Amino acid sequence: MNKKWLLPIFASFMLFSTTNINTAEAASKADLTDTASKYLGVPYKYGGTTTSGFDCSGFTSKVFSDLGIQLNRTSGSQYQQGTAVAKSDLQVGDLVFFNTSGSGISHVGIYIGDDKMIHSQTGQGVSYSNVNDPYYWGDRYVGAKRVATFDAQQQAEVKQAAIDFSVYASRAEVAVQIAKALNLDTSDTTTSFVDVKPTYAHAGAIAAVAKLGIFEGDANGKFNPSSPITRAQIAKVLVLAFGLENNGRSVAFSDVPQKSWANEYVSTLASNGITNGDGDGSFGSDELLKIEQLKVFIERIQQ
Repeated sequence: MNKKWLLPIFASFMLFSTTNINTAEAASKADLTDTASKYLGVPYKYGGTTTSGFDCSGFTSKVFSDLGIQLNRTSGSQYQQGTAVAKSDLQVGDLVFFNTSGSGISHVGIYIGDDKMIHSQTGQGVSYSNVNDPYYWGDRYVGAKRVATFDAQQQAEVKQAAIDFSVYASRAEVAVQIAKALNLDTSDTTTSFVDVKPTYAHAGAIAAVAKLGIFEGDANGKFNPSSPITRAQIAKVLVLAFGLENNGRSVAFSDVPQKSWANEYVSTLASNGITNGDGDGSFGSDELLKIEQLKVFIERIQQ
């Protein structure tokens, strides 16, 4: 790897501080993906600031330090930096803060879009979580600070750099795999999604699954082909794609309560023997879907 630009998460950006604006040069996408993906799975270590172990603010400090930008050391002091951002206005690269101790700011992560953050958390290390997780993070959210701004292209690069798509499935990858499994006609590359042009490599697969109502766009008419997908979301997609029905077998998971929107879909997968969960009584609803998991699900459905 080119050692001049060891940028683990971010592309080029303008950094706002209380005194000045700094500019960092861009790394290649290959450098971004390579350096970002190696941080996933680095263990949590209280007070840790290196790849032998990070605490939450040690991780965010390391990310920005690799860019030549200094953040304050603790989550509480990082909350004093940047500009406050409403939760409804979060953008890729914003720092998101939580009260996990009951006594003020005690945790920080980096927002990567689609309600997801990358952070170093106890028991899991550097990993992804949903900032709106109703069972933990959602209730502990305090606020966000913007220390960097990105244009649309840079946001896409940030997201792709933060997630290793050789491991995790994007929405486009899911569309391709389902179109292949259902033997759909992908010759029509015209879609109604504003971010999927006919020239896009996977436009045909996206158009095919959209016609069947398997996938929908967001409120802005975007398909978000480069966005990751959660295990809960893939449960719904698979049920719709393959017309699965619950066979009456009752299977419950600790993180999928009956009131959850995903309960019907996850229960249907489980009742058909397509999933057994994470082995600890949970389904892993908010975990990002891995490509290998997607292939296993489809193989089991087709058996």
